[in-house]
Amino acid sequence: MSLITETNQQYYEGAQGFIGTGRTKSFTATFNTDLVWFTALSTDVNYALNNFKLYTSPYGTPGSFQEVTTDIYTVSGNELIFDESPLEGEFIVIQLKALDGGNYGTTLDQKAYGEIVENNYGSYSYLSLKDVVNNFLVAYVGAGKLILDVKRTDVVFHAKRAVQEFSYDTLKSVHSQELTIPPSLSVVIPQDYVNYVKVSCINSNGVKIPIYPTNNLTTIPYEKPIQDSKGVPTQDNFGANIEGTSITEERWKSSKTTTAENLINEALLSEFGWGYEQGYGYGQLYGMDPQYSNSNGWFTLDEREGKMSFSSNLAGKLIVFEYISDGLSTDLNTKIPKLAEDAMYAYISHAIIATRINQPEYIVQRLKREKSSKLRNAKIRLSNIKLDEITQVMRGKSKWIKH
Repeated sequence: MSLITETNQQYYEGAQGFIGTGRTKSFTATFNTDLVWFTALSTDVNYALNNFKLYTSPYGTPGSFQEVTTDIYTVSGNELIFDESPLEGEFIVIQLKALDGGNYGTTLDQKAYGEIVENNYGSYSYLSLKDVVNNFLVAYVGAGKLILDVKRTDVVFHAKRAVQEFSYDTLKSVHSQELTIPPSLSVVIPQDYVNYVKVSCINSNGVKIPIYPTNNLTTIPYEKPIQDSKGVPTQDNFGANIEGTSITEERWKSSKTTTAENLINEALLSEFGWGYEQGYGYGQLYGMDPQYSNSNGWFTLDEREGKMSFSSNLAGKLIVFEYISDGLSTDLNTKIPKLAEDAMYAYISHAIIATRINQPEYIVQRLKREKSSKLRNAKIRLSNIKLDEITQVMRGKSKWIKH
């Protein structure tokens, strides 16, 4: 049996059609994506939570389909059940939500807008964490196998830990957001953020321009207690320090010293130990310090408030924020590349055996070596090295670098 179960219409269009017989009340959808259904009534606020829309037509021609917005049907799993059998020859279409709204709605309100179809594109190269757990229980656990018995919850735990560890340096776990810097010069860190990879400003041509962290240039204090006249932090009625706003952050945001050319302020020059003379740029007396030779702008992380702050010359600019997630933001529906599937099984096997008592050490060590070997293979496979691309990059390495 083929592993591909969706038709071209289901995959590309996100739609599946049926024809009424006058006798059949139920129709089963066979998308890779499960149907999510809350209500059939468009007047119900939960209607927008459905991941599909239902259309019917007596002719099946473009423009003749009408959205079904009354409670004449229910959904159980992936089965669509009508209260009464559709008429013989009546066309029925389930349209998963797509960016273009699909081809069956005649008005903007009737179109099925969403991202369900696009999220399914390329899904064949992945499998869900739930599938990894189920496959492991079938293939690695049972009589005559290395693991005689194990709780499903234990396998789920070790599988999640594997995803977290793999996400940091093996899996394709770099996410990105396109954001516009508001007048406040701060944006909220994404919900599934673990660490940043790169922050870039996008110019009018769509080209990425790197933005660098402030490093030693400025900082955001973790605590900002309000002090009395003696400099002692003040407390509220519950004995906790009263917090204020950061003066350091306010000065940085309002400052014009956001480029290397403008860093001629006396305080900055003396703080970093540079001799200065009015009219000279920061570091120009003895050569520019590369970590501060940046005119694109700066960013810094406010770990306490969960925000990322930017220098004032980036206000209103478009940026792309690339960051690492641990891969578990969608729980058991997390996607695992098939190229790393074998490494996942090896990791789980070793983790289960290594945490049990009275296990032969040679078995534990064998599984450990197997885990490391398969993880290395997964890294090589997922590195996506292409000879033509390497050749193109290396063509520029023959140039002389003057220094």
